[in-house]
Amino acid sequence: MKTLVTGSDGFIGSHLVEELVCRGCHVKALAFYNSFGSSGWLEYLPSEVHNQVEIVFGDIRDADFVMNVMRGCQVVFHLAALVGIPYSYQAPASYVDTNVRGTLHVLQAAQTLGTDRVIHTSTSEVYGTAQFVPITESHPLRAQSPYAATKIGADQLALSFHDAFGAPVSIVRPFNTFGPRQSLRAVIPTIISQIASGNRKLKLGALHPTRDFTYVKDTVRGFTAIAEADTSVGKVVNVGSNYEISIAQLVQLIADVMGVHVEVETESTRLRPAESEVERLWADNSLARTYFGWTPHYVGRDGLRSGLKETADWFINEDNLKHYHPQRYGV
Repeated sequence: MKTLVTGSDGFIGSHLVEELVCRGCHVKALAFYNSFGSSGWLEYLPSEVHNQVEIVFGDIRDADFVMNVMRGCQVVFHLAALVGIPYSYQAPASYVDTNVRGTLHVLQAAQTLGTDRVIHTSTSEVYGTAQFVPITESHPLRAQSPYAATKIGADQLALSFHDAFGAPVSIVRPFNTFGPRQSLRAVIPTIISQIASGNRKLKLGALHPTRDFTYVKDTVRGFTAIAEADTSVGKVVNVGSNYEISIAQLVQLIADVMGVHVEVETESTRLRPAESEVERLWADNSLARTYFGWTPHYVGRDGLRSGLKETADWFINEDNLKHYHPQRYGV
């Protein structure tokens, strides 16, 4: 099977490419065009995996390019997006262009080309602060950031193409995924990288919100399971661990895993606007079990601890840590 992964050069995308190659797929990996010729995290895949990947550079904001790159692909995993929430406050138009218009280009190309399946990537941020827990797929949507608004727009476009044109679209809605190769825009690598670089007084944002953290190996298994299940067409499916933990508790768990004592200093620059903070996320993943038998392997506190240990082991490797700047906060 020939597959295309957009956003393949990113965190989840690179892990998905690795999983698909291991499953015997022919993988075309779309990386964002840049003058350095960098394919992002794809460059750090094991050589036996990297050598089997067809890497293409381009931009999903270009409709003609998207049409051409999707030609001949049976399954498209659409992950390309702008995902940094703080930057969405500063440049919301770029999020509309990439997340909404880019998704439209993928859907239109799939319709024209007769693509067998499109797996569109959503986010738990579309739910906003939980109105009930655990959060099912029927939970109301509330955009508390421009990023979330564009992801809701992209999700609704995908569903509209299914309803209006019968497009074979499925929507995977990951909760807070973590693991090796994640950027410092996320809280877990922010904590781990500061500790790994020798800091014991951590600089973080809000500590009271709760999240449902899902290890990246579980997340990419969710992607492949959705792609294989005809019952997921036209559906939105949560991929989450069904375990809730506060950021404050998370800090202590990571410190325990890494064998250190830490203190936390809250920096105002790392805080979201008060009404924009998503206070609580906790996934109900029963639909994934019902539709295609997916369940997380990293379950509960022990599973989270295991995933954190694997992530910390990766970050403390100097060859990996050198790619990060833990003392520098950037949106």
